[in-house]
Amino acid sequence: MMKIVCIAASFIPSNTANSIQVVKVAHALAELGHDVALLVPGERQAEWDDLKRHYGLRAHFEIDWIPENLAFRRYDYTLKAVHAARRMAPDLVYTWMLQAGVYSLWRGIPTILELHDRVTGTIGPWLFRRFYASEVPRRLLTNTDALRQVLTDEFDLDPAKLKIQVAPNGVEMERYQNLPSPGDARRQLGLPEGFTSGYTGHFYAGRGMELMLRLASALPEMKFLWVGGEPADVTFWQERLQREEIHNITLTGFVDNAILPLYQAAAEVLLMPYGRSIAGSGGGNSAEIASPMKMFEYLAAGRAILSSDLPVIHEVLNEENAIFCPPEDLDAWTSALAALRDSPERQAALSSAARQTAASFTWTARAARALADFI
Repeated sequence: MMKIVCIAASFIPSNTANSIQVVKVAHALAELGHDVALLVPGERQAEWDDLKRHYGLRAHFEIDWIPENLAFRRYDYTLKAVHAARRMAPDLVYTWMLQAGVYSLWRGIPTILELHDRVTGTIGPWLFRRFYASEVPRRLLTNTDALRQVLTDEFDLDPAKLKIQVAPNGVEMERYQNLPSPGDARRQLGLPEGFTSGYTGHFYAGRGMELMLRLASALPEMKFLWVGGEPADVTFWQERLQREEIHNITLTGFVDNAILPLYQAAAEVLLMPYGRSIAGSGGGNSAEIASPMKMFEYLAAGRAILSSDLPVIHEVLNEENAIFCPPEDLDAWTSALAALRDSPERQAALSSAARQTAASFTWTARAARALADFI
């Protein structure tokens, strides 16, 4: 067993994808039996029971909130967090913050750095080169091979000096066992009956909300379920649906991660209608390097997946476990969705392949690989 201190910039609790991903990683490390502490910025926000329900947790781990001065653009928090970590005498620091990773190495602590985006800005490249050049044990994780290649090319990395481990996001298969049929799930949740296409996640630009609206209009006999979205976004789309008299879309707003599998199970088809440009909670475009958590949840739910045909998605999805359509091509999406509705056999084949794929992408297996032969 190791003492592992995780340092993240995410606000906890939060509905953002980065918040959920951070907590799932820390939780997986704890499930492996390690003594885990997660350090996050801000004042204490929630008790463990609330966090357990919000994020769907089982194993307990420590979460400490560290006040920060935002005038110093997270460097104040970085220094405080690494000093706090050092006082805990950890075997290693696991962080998503480049500046924390470098400072941790400067303090002589073995460090795992996980990156989900390119290294940009004035200071970022300099810090990354310091991480690359360190003699203290360190490991770099990227969530896609596409991002690994970007970093290797941009910084002319020598794999012999810093081997990057590709670590796609994951899923907890335990939470997806014994899910009801779509019809039974809809009845449990009080949702409208009928063939349903579902979407779970945020409503940021590039997530395909406009396309799904047009799909619902083109297929009025089909039900659509949108789960998630910030309150203002949900209100915006509710008003839009009312104005355009579209009545076959149900919006639930945010639901606790603990009950998300039941909502995903309520659909015969799960949608990933990403555009060619995908905005995240922090802005930017991740279409070329993204590893969406919903992709792994959809696989575990064992439902047919209809996805935008983006190269990075093919690192996980293929012709056996998903159907692909060109981004933003309404006619192609309408035809593909109607064809799926009319082919229970194809739905069943995709469902079986999806579950088999999901089993290779658990959070605990991911965490074990990240630690293997490190120190």
